[in-house]
Amino acid sequence: MDIAVIGSNMVDLISYIVDMPKEGETLEAPDFKMGFGGKGTNQAVAAAKMGSKVMMVTKVGDDLFADNTIKNLESHGIDTEFTSKVTGTSSGVAPIFVDQESKNRILIIKGANQHLLPADVDRAAGKLKTASLIILQLEIPLPTVYRAIDFGREHNIPVIVNPAPASKELDFDYVCKSDFFIPNESELEILTNMPVATDEQIKEAASILINKGVENVIVTMGNRGVMWITKEKSVKVASQKVTAVDTTGAGDAFIGCFAHFLVQNGDVLQAIKKAAAFAGLSVTKRGTQSSYPTSVELEAFLMSRN
Repeated sequence: MDIAVIGSNMVDLISYIVDMPKEGETLEAPDFKMGFGGKGTNQAVAAAKMGSKVMMVTKVGDDLFADNTIKNLESHGIDTEFTSKVTGTSSGVAPIFVDQESKNRILIIKGANQHLLPADVDRAAGKLKTASLIILQLEIPLPTVYRAIDFGREHNIPVIVNPAPASKELDFDYVCKSDFFIPNESELEILTNMPVATDEQIKEAASILINKGVENVIVTMGNRGVMWITKEKSVKVASQKVTAVDTTGAGDAFIGCFAHFLVQNGDVLQAIKKAAAFAGLSVTKRGTQSSYPTSVELEAFLMSRN
């Protein structure tokens, strides 16, 4: 197994809007799309589309979304042995509003994701031990995230933590045990209480995490690119210049693709460059997982930019 994703799944309910309605106001929106999302499953699908063997540890509800969510994972070749249903609970859903500038506003209802517990990590231990990398996010209970980090340490498996959505309750004693900490700039701002308007400010904010013991901080900054900060250096990778249509899921696209190339060759900088291109290409289409390119499409895109 290349990658184990322990995390969330959601059904995305995407409204494409002109303006957000004010209180008490009803407006017509020009378009709507329903798709599969959730930070965990987005990252799993991105890695799988690059060719990684991926397993998913997650919980769905017992509603009409559950079976389709599992089928969607399986359609991408993702191992769903430890994707299970929670009786009497809804699956996670995410109403998403995308404006004419392709910027998004997202609500999440965690549903069954709240029932993914530390015991589920232990239940999947036999297969998790075979993974080369573990990916985590924060749409599941923090104790489960902490157990997964400890599991990675116990079995010498590198761990990526994506602190999304950002939580001030996140315990940095655990974060420091992870190998890669990958926030976007707004999550970095929330977690450090530092401004992030410039590259220098992002370096300063990330340095707070480095000084706490985090080994690698990789900050995704949308069209501003990506910053990789360690104790020894900081490296900025420029974003690909594209016409953005829908930025939903771009951060997850980056993480899934980064994880794939990290496992393949261990070259962090090359993995960042490939993932930045993958995320850039993803925003040129509507939707979340449906916008993620294949490995062939990614390579053709990179060739066209050389």
